[in-house]
Amino acid sequence: MYIRLESRGGFVPKTDRRIPKTRQAIQNALIELMAEKAFDRITINDIAQKADLNRGTLYLHYADKYDLLDQCIKDHLSQMVAHCMLSNPDEPCSDIVQSPLPLFRHLEKHFVFYASMLNNKGLVCFKEQLVAMVKNGIAERLKKEVLREASNQEAAVQYMTSAFVGVVEWWIQTNMPLTPTEMAKQLKDMVELNFSLHFNRAGAAAMHAIARDSGPV
Repeated sequence: MYIRLESRGGFVPKTDRRIPKTRQAIQNALIELMAEKAFDRITINDIAQKADLNRGTLYLHYADKYDLLDQCIKDHLSQMVAHCMLSNPDEPCSDIVQSPLPLFRHLEKHFVFYASMLNNKGLVCFKEQLVAMVKNGIAERLKKEVLREASNQEAAVQYMTSAFVGVVEWWIQTNMPLTPTEMAKQLKDMVELNFSLHFNRAGAAAMHAIARDSGPV
């Protein structure tokens, strides 16, 4: 958007504070509609009407409903990353193993969004992005551990990713039967157990290799 500056009589780019609010209103409208019906059945008119905007305003912010969906997913997953710090292995205080509670509080706060995404069977794009994000974060963590030397690193990353996403998916789709605190404790216990098992095996294998290669003293 361009704002006229009277001192120079020209136009310069300036961020309008209304833009983020309008985009949020549009995203909220989409999320609410997806709680009511499948994404394929939602039209631009539906979204505009729900957001109390005209079609022209909506197209100023998003190319189409697919662009809107993509941006909505990216925004929420970015917030998830900020809460669980999956991509920040140098931040031990925010490690999902040590402190997964902020993650579940985030999921609880945005329950309608995540429930809508997971319950829309046609939206494989959401789960793909979620899996990719979690997998990358866990892989970065494991690089700093003994497991980085193990040949089964990829299998371990895949296993832990599937377990993590599976737990999140189950909790959301069953309408959060446990509190965020209870879920955080259970996830922490499960992940720590798997980390321990893999690290012990990797460490034992490494020690065995060292003893074998060094030979008798």
